[in-house]
Amino acid sequence: MEFEREQQFVLELKQYVTDNLSLSKMTDQDLEEKIEELVISRLGNQYCSIGQRVSIVQQIFSSIRGFGLLDSIISDDTITEVMINGPENIFIEQDGRLFKLDKQFESQRKLEDVIQRIVGLAGREVNQANPICDTRLPDGSRVNVVLPPVALCGPTLTIRKFSKTPMTIEKLIEYGSITKEIAARLELLVKAKYNIFISGGTGSGKTTFLNALSNYIPKDERVITIEDSAELQIAGVDNLVSLETRNANAAGAGQITIRDLIKSSLRMRPERIVVGEVRGGEALDMLQAMNTGHDGSLSTGHANSTEDMLSRLETMVLQGAAGLPLEAIRQQIASAVDIIIHLSRLRDKSRKTMEITEVAGYENGKIILNPLYQFEEDENSTLSKVSGSLKRTDNDMINTFKLQLAGVKGKI
Repeated sequence: MEFEREQQFVLELKQYVTDNLSLSKMTDQDLEEKIEELVISRLGNQYCSIGQRVSIVQQIFSSIRGFGLLDSIISDDTITEVMINGPENIFIEQDGRLFKLDKQFESQRKLEDVIQRIVGLAGREVNQANPICDTRLPDGSRVNVVLPPVALCGPTLTIRKFSKTPMTIEKLIEYGSITKEIAARLELLVKAKYNIFISGGTGSGKTTFLNALSNYIPKDERVITIEDSAELQIAGVDNLVSLETRNANAAGAGQITIRDLIKSSLRMRPERIVVGEVRGGEALDMLQAMNTGHDGSLSTGHANSTEDMLSRLETMVLQGAAGLPLEAIRQQIASAVDIIIHLSRLRDKSRKTMEITEVAGYENGKIILNPLYQFEEDENSTLSKVSGSLKRTDNDMINTFKLQLAGVKGKI
């Protein structure tokens, strides 16, 4: 059966199913079986391969109970990001590169229905009064929605997909992001309760790295994760509490921010606080938590370099407390953050760990940075391919007190 004929057949049968079956009384399995029966009977003697028949059934079923066109895209594990700019423009990221799909939604209304279904699954709402929403799919993938009139090209949907298997340090070593030696050092730092901040640009792998690093947290500790939309996949920790923000409802009430969740988490006897991403005034609460005995905290933030991360933290703290003097903010940052790991997405689209730096203190109005590892390109690098590795600098680690408390001897 030709593609155009197949799509016409799918539309006709979907219309018949929605008009003639009591969908609210049928389970997913009953509906799928009924659609299969109808497809076989309607096809009659027409030639249709088994694969095409299965595809037709899935298309009809997913357009009624699933996410329609999105189902087949989401189920493809090679796709890491989906960008939908209105019903006719669908882009995907595969192997770090962007492609436009030759598929489109039937109408803007159909795309809006899919968006409402996704948002409703996580108990959120998006409408003209609240046209922007951050949410997640059942598998943990991150979703951002922007509706008209804010989005001029039509409903805009961006999905950052996450692997079904949690990221581990072993996988990062396999991908060449870090080495076994550095992984062993990071494990010591996490177990010794150093406060670690992961910085990097968009798509540099911050959340992925945080996921991997969080699996070094001892399994007998109480861990509280705080996120805009829950993405972290911390495995093996029984005493785990996952908190998620909430947008205001249509009446403008009921909003729960990351600041609210951090304040609440301090009363929940946390041994570790993991904040998915710091991007505003909550940075002040995060730093205060780190400075009041909640060591071993992990978080991420957008920045182009380690130094840029510090200046961004200053700006974010000022958003939360505009009256604070800059010197007090810098002292707070210097005493709270122990290690900054900077990630980057390079010219060949590969993700690399660029720098591991110790925050060594505060002196003469400046935060002192002590780089421990830095990425260096080697002679095999070209304009289209980056080759290199993290190299240990000549700098000794200065703040080894937590390592000593943890009983670790020797140098990092």
